[in-house]
Amino acid sequence: QVQLVESGGGLVQPGGSLRLSCVASGSIFSIPTMGWYRQAPGKQRDFIARITSAGSTNYADSVKGRFTISRDNAKNTVYLQMNSLKPEDTAVYYCNATIVTSRIGAYWGQGTQVTVSS
Repeated sequence: QVQLVESGGGLVQPGGSLRLSCVASGSIFSIPTMGWYRQAPGKQRDFIARITSAGSTNYADSVKGRFTISRDNAKNTVYLQMNSLKPEDTAVYYCNATIVTSRIGAYWGQGTQVTVSS
């Protein structure tokens, strides 16, 4: 059974920084892609960033230049460094991964709350 567990959320002032982590565990053969989404109250879940096992990245326009995604393949872990945070970044942040076990599937973490407020 595969699990994704996020950590690192919290309360931060505007202009501050946070670093989210997400660890994948279970009977994993490979993880082609890992990424982050977020969902604000009353809104749909939106794509933030994605990284392949080779290190190729892409970002939503709303976070380009402020957020950086990275991963440690040996640890099955993906990170999201968030700088220059704004109140509109407030949301529940979800880790997402495409994982190959005996089959290939998409998996989600439970989410971690990020609140940007003074």
